[in-house]
Amino acid sequence: MNSVNEKRIIDLFKRLVETDSPSRGERQVCDLVKKELEKLGIEPIEDSAGEKIGGNAGNIYAYIDGDIDLPPILFSAHMDTVEPSSNKKMIIDEDGRIHSDGTTVLGSDDFAGITSIIEALAVIRENKLSHRPIELLFSVCEEQCGGGADVADYDKIKSKEAYVFDLDGSAGTACYAAPTILTFKAEFKGRAAHAGLDPENGIHAIRAASLAISRIECGKIDGTTVNIGTLKGGVANNIVPEHCVFTGEIRSYDDEKVTERYELIEDIIRRSAEEFGASVETESFRGIIAYETDLEHPVVQRFTNACDAMKIESKLERSFGGSDNNVFALYGIKGLVLSTAMNDCHTTNEWTTVNDLKGAAELALTLMLSKE
Repeated sequence: MNSVNEKRIIDLFKRLVETDSPSRGERQVCDLVKKELEKLGIEPIEDSAGEKIGGNAGNIYAYIDGDIDLPPILFSAHMDTVEPSSNKKMIIDEDGRIHSDGTTVLGSDDFAGITSIIEALAVIRENKLSHRPIELLFSVCEEQCGGGADVADYDKIKSKEAYVFDLDGSAGTACYAAPTILTFKAEFKGRAAHAGLDPENGIHAIRAASLAISRIECGKIDGTTVNIGTLKGGVANNIVPEHCVFTGEIRSYDDEKVTERYELIEDIIRRSAEEFGASVETESFRGIIAYETDLEHPVVQRFTNACDAMKIESKLERSFGGSDNNVFALYGIKGLVLSTAMNDCHTTNEWTTVNDLKGAAELALTLMLSKE
């Protein structure tokens, strides 16, 4: 039976974890991944994403010929980790639980994904297994709204289907839909004055901003979420503040609803500034665009069949977070984001297990060998 190699999985995962790879600083991990692919006889191509987004490394792309006459499938994971991530240490408990020393994230997001894909390829190579053509994209700066995937060379990518190994939980769960995420900023400008001697001559930027915030509905609204996340302003208690900035975000599976909600918020911001005689400038950024993969699509059916073959339960769900799959969808690539042995991501409590890492690698292998 062609099965994944536990020792090899743990060795690669440990080397990845203990290599620093912050967003826009993925150089060391990029070099490590390229060497792993070269050892398998796979030629990695690093693109110019780093130059385009202000980082020190590019996305890694590879095309692997197959001997089964089927269309290629793209397998993807990202190389950056969130902070705090410097000097990460991997600790394995006797029960197989893997975690950091508690001062940093572990980095299973997304080194578990990279490990799964590379281990599956290692099994294929060492056993000379027949497979369809396979494409790889290991991206940079995914944690910054898919920055690397956004500037990848899609003229090079042949696949119309993708599996993105970048979801929390054990193998068997897949995300088929994710939202648009729009971030926005409002910068209020008033007029400074002495708060004790002549406050009437000032224009209070914080009060203007606060009025706007009080009028913006936050939380869940008709399938959309709105949040005001930061507020900064003022320099001293005895000065009427002339400057204040707040930021927020909007999320929805419906991109049009995001636009409508932001237009409403912009109007509230403008009117609130006018009431205080302040000026205001707004800006927004759509970090990712919503997508939904049809549950009858072959990329979904192949996944559920792979889970059946592995005798694990398959679960399809929507996510309210983003991934590189949001970017792929813009280029006509239908995909799923797969659970890949990560838990409590983006915290210093992040963990995985030996068995979950093996399960994710086995899923990657099963999908690569599928004749569907």
